[in-house]
Amino acid sequence: MKRTKKLRRVGFIAGLLTTAMVLAGCGSDDGDNGDTAGDNGDNAAGGTITMGYLPSWTDGLATAYLMKNILEDEGYTVEMTELTEAAPLYQGLADGDVDIYPSAWSEATHVDYMDEHGDNIEDLATYYGGAVLTFAVPEYMDDVNSIADLQGQADRFDGRIVGIEPGAGLTRVTKESVMPTYGLDEDYQLQESSTTAMLAELQTAIDNEEDIVVTLWRPFWANASFPVKDLEDPEGALGDPEGLHVLARDGFSDDFADVAEMLGNFEMTDEQFGTLEDLVVNEFGEGQEEEAVAQWLEDNPDFVDSLKG
Repeated sequence: MKRTKKLRRVGFIAGLLTTAMVLAGCGSDDGDNGDTAGDNGDNAAGGTITMGYLPSWTDGLATAYLMKNILEDEGYTVEMTELTEAAPLYQGLADGDVDIYPSAWSEATHVDYMDEHGDNIEDLATYYGGAVLTFAVPEYMDDVNSIADLQGQADRFDGRIVGIEPGAGLTRVTKESVMPTYGLDEDYQLQESSTTAMLAELQTAIDNEEDIVVTLWRPFWANASFPVKDLEDPEGALGDPEGLHVLARDGFSDDFADVAEMLGNFEMTDEQFGTLEDLVVNEFGEGQEEEAVAQWLEDNPDFVDSLKG
């Protein structure tokens, strides 16, 4: 039966493409980032803080601009550094080129990066619990409800599982855990591309009521904007739910004690997170992140006070 429900168009999909910045050059020319301890040796407000984030992971996009607003209101200068892969972001933290990574999936999805660099990274807070990786299909696919249901049906999906960035933890888990566990690695290929490209393919498939399986995660705005359903994972190959963390370079708490204390109190409920991400991604959209955050803070006037204990 043809689907009649109209999908909400999300202009963010087409505009989300970003260019990775070279971390070695992300510090300011006058050396502010390298001299943060000197600028802020008495821990008074002031100094430059570099925020590294992955805009295609919209939890990071939303929280990065939220933290930017709060820290600038406290008198700090915040430099925003966009990257397209997680690996150089963890490397940047470890090397001290990035001060803060506002939304890290460091418990499981990015555990390999933490194993490699964790000794040189500070974990300031777990701000959100229960984040999960998923496989998803459109809701109209009534006979596919589990990852196990994909077995023997590769032709139906053109032999493809549509994924995201090659360096994403979700990509690694899909290739190394999910596909072998469910016997999908012989008949399917994981199509690695970008979050933007994956969402564009998902939109096209749904518009034409075609079969498609994609890799997704929660929390993520697309789960509410597209008529999709998570596939059950009876073998637990996608891993357990994990917390989202605020990470910082080694020594950050010494250089910015007040900021570290505030971010140590950073915590968001499902409702807070959902309304923030919806404003940033859907209601305001690309290029208006600061306006979206300002609106969210106006709607949540007690949030900043909660960071100050």
